[in-house]
Formats: sequence, structure tokens, C-alpha cells
Amino acid sequence: MKIIPKNNLETNITIADIEAMRDKVKNWGRWGDDDQIGTLNFVTEAEIKAARDTIRKGKVISLGLPFDKDGPQRGGQGRFNPIHTMLATGTDAVSGVQDDKTAPDMVEGQLMCRYADDMVSMPLQCGTQWDSLAHVFANDKMWNGYDARLVDANGAKKNGIQNTRDRMVGRGVLLDIPRYLGGDVLEDGFGVGNAELDACAKAQGVEIRRGDFVIVRTGMMERCLADGDWGSYAGGDAAGMRFETAEWVFEKEIAAICSDTWGCEVRPNESNEAFQPWHWVVIPMIGITMGEIFYLKDLADDCLEDGVYEFLFCAPPLPITGAVGSPINPQAIK
Repeated sequence: MKIIPKNNLETNITIADIEAMRDKVKNWGRWGDDDQIGTLNFVTEAEIKAARDTIRKGKVISLGLPFDKDGPQRGGQGRFNPIHTMLATGTDAVSGVQDDKTAPDMVEGQLMCRYADDMVSMPLQCGTQWDSLAHVFANDKMWNGYDARLVDANGAKKNGIQNTRDRMVGRGVLLDIPRYLGGDVLEDGFGVGNAELDACAKAQGVEIRRGDFVIVRTGMMERCLADGDWGSYAGGDAAGMRFETAEWVFEKEIAAICSDTWGCEVRPNESNEAFQPWHWVVIPMIGITMGEIFYLKDLADDCLEDGVYEFLFCAPPLPITGAVGSPINPQAIK
């Protein structure tokens, strides 16, 4: 596996720089004072019809990491891997445990249907997932100027993930940064800047358009899976988007940004004053929905094989009322 060495990044982004960038890319009010979906407004019927036309061979590729105990989380920020619990099993059924059970509408003499049932306990952002626009705040405000206190113990009263339940469909574009640079994976700490994004798109022969779902591959997840060790994947050093790309996201008018890393943003961060400074801007000010922990190996291999880096993208969230994130199983249809 060929690793592209990290570039030299300075950690000199200040709070003042963050505030200046916030002012430069602020979208509040662009779609009205009541808006709760941000840049997903860029996806109209025209963009969806155009995305349909990217389908050439009818191949469906999953971009979701399996949700199980072997996931990437290590307890940071209270996030743990899914806990799958069986409520009823085939063992129960065959042993006769279920035979004495009844349901309210059963009639005398009926036998209970033998069955299995289960449940999952997990943080909504422990695997492949969307961050909602209620996930990150700009001081005491969230997307579109709503008070951050509208996210309380009962969930988000504004910008909850359920508002996007019918909006996560459109043209997807993969930007395979390490392969563009001649390798397989970016070294942890590699900052992907505006120049790399534009040059990669040009080299792949794909144009970034308004309303696109842009997916940036670093190769990090594939390296961890190949090594059989997640290491510091969840919250540790990682390749990712540089702070300057907030302007790129804003100017390109894309619908969403996604990656195969824990947090999309380069780590260590480019700031000694703010943790995840890019997040401070792109979610609450631009209003862009962010996808993280995407499994991209199969899609990247297919794009390399046929040279086509656009596709129909579909990734609806679970419409959990008031949630600030949602697990997903994204689909790329080529």
C-alpha cells in the first residue's frame, strides 16, 4: 500500500480567522428565515433528473460500514460501537419457550408463530452517518441563526435530521485524492486543500456542479481494515479537508460533503485555538450536511476500472425526530 506523505501544515488558524471565514461564507437567510436543510436546497427536481442520467450499467454499490461490535469507536465523546441484543431467538423457538406465549388478538387453540426479534443500542454517529445541521454551533447559534438552546435534553427543536428525510438524493461525485496523487492512501495529517480538490476533479474528467454530493476519499478506512486495527481512527490523526476548503464548499454550492474518515477534517487540526475549526464554519454557517465514516473501497475500485466518477447517490437518514445525526447505508448507483 503506497502512502502519500503528509504535507506541511501550520497550526495558525485563530479564532479571528474562524470568525472572518464565518462572515465570508454565511448562508443564513438565503432560503428564508424558517429553513432547516441548508445547502440541500441546491438539489431541485432538475438536479435529481440529471443525476438519474448518470446511471449507465445499473450497478449498486454500498458505501456503508457494517454496524457491529467491530466498528471504529473507542469511547471518545461517549461514542461506542453498536450493541446488538437478541430479544427472541431460534433457540427459544425450538426449545418451546415461545409456545406458551400469547398475543392480545389470538383465539383459543391458536399456536404462537415462532420468531426471532432483536434490538440495537448505539450512538447515532458511531458508524457511517450524517451530521445534521443541529450538530455544531457557531458560539450560541446553529444553522440559520437558530438559538443553540433549541437543542436540549428532548432533542433538536430546529435542524433535526428528520427534516432531510426526503432530500438525500442527487448526483454523487467521488474525488479519489490518493490515487490522483499516485498512491493508495494519504498519510495521517495530510491536508486536502482547494488545489487538490480542483486538480483531482480535472484529472478524473468530472465537473463539480451545483447540488452535488461530493465524496472525498483518503484511503484511511481501507488501511485500517487491511491492518485489522482501527488504531486512532476515531478522533486521532487523519488526512482530511483543510480549513481553506470552507470557501471551496461555499463557492461550489454543493449539497453535502462526505469522507471515509471519522470527521472529514484534517487532524491534527490547523489551529491551536479551536478544535475542529472547519466544523465551526461549514455546518452552522454554510449549512452543509456532512457525511462521515463512509466505506469507499468498492466505489473507488469501480471508478478506477471504468473511469467514471459520477453516479446517482441516495442516502436517506432515519427520520428520528430531533436527532442531530443518523446512521445510514449510502448507495452509489452507476
